[in-house]
Amino acid sequence: MLLTTTSTIEGHPVREYLGVVTGETIIGANFVKDFFASIRDFVGGRSGSYEKVLREAKDTAMAEMEERARGIGASAIIGIDIDYETIGQGNSMIMVTCSGTAVRI
Repeated sequence: MLLTTTSTIEGHPVREYLGVVTGETIIGANFVKDFFASIRDFVGGRSGSYEKVLREAKDTAMAEMEERARGIGASAIIGIDIDYETIGQGNSMIMVTCSGTAVRI
């Protein structure tokens, strides 16, 4: 399945618009990751543990959206938007949502 943030796919005209599809995931970041991330914040550098959690959450949300699109007969999703939010007490959870338009090309 083709996935794109653009509203068109060069060389592939949209034959049918099937509607908006979404994917959502909420994932927690545990205490150990929080502790090491705070050390990295203090001394500088990237937080590999948080980056891994963000990638995992995005991949899960995208896979869910793709599964929903496949279920309605789509061959592509165009106009994809991905949003990240922290939620929960002390912002201990990361929510990733994605949406796009399922189409047949």
